[in-house]
Amino acid sequence: MLEFLEAIENSAYPTFVRESPTLWGYTLVLSLHAMGLAVVVGFSVVIALRLPGLAPSIPLAPLNRLFPIMYAGFWVNALSGLALLAANATGMLANPMFYVKIAFVAGGVLVMRLLRRNVLTERLARDGNVSPETRTLAFASLACWGVALIAGRLTAYPYLIAYYFGI
Repeated sequence: MLEFLEAIENSAYPTFVRESPTLWGYTLVLSLHAMGLAVVVGFSVVIALRLPGLAPSIPLAPLNRLFPIMYAGFWVNALSGLALLAANATGMLANPMFYVKIAFVAGGVLVMRLLRRNVLTERLARDGNVSPETRTLAFASLACWGVALIAGRLTAYPYLIAYYFGI
């Protein structure tokens, strides 16, 4: 398995991403990753904070239009994340924080889909009554994206995590 991961890391594109002295390599890919993340998490937070009642003057129906933009941001984030992973496959796949990040990103996307399918319906947009289950989904969204952000940032510090947590 290690040989396979090293082969991925040493192929042309991951090597370019990792070692290019231009802005078109690592800098661009990491910037795209951050921008995709900002779109997905930013709009998710707006929706998650509106559902429990924060900013009640903002109507719910227009929030449904944010989801295609959020999905576009997710795919920018996912594709740039795959490029970053390929550039450091052996390091990332040995890092426990990477798996925490991926698990909570998956949870955030699942909650995002549940919110769109089950919560931001025409009825809810019309009458504005938010159920306790909806509030729970909103808080789950905030928790998933918050943990994913923190875990993602901590992937850069594997020795710190090993020192403090022994993992």
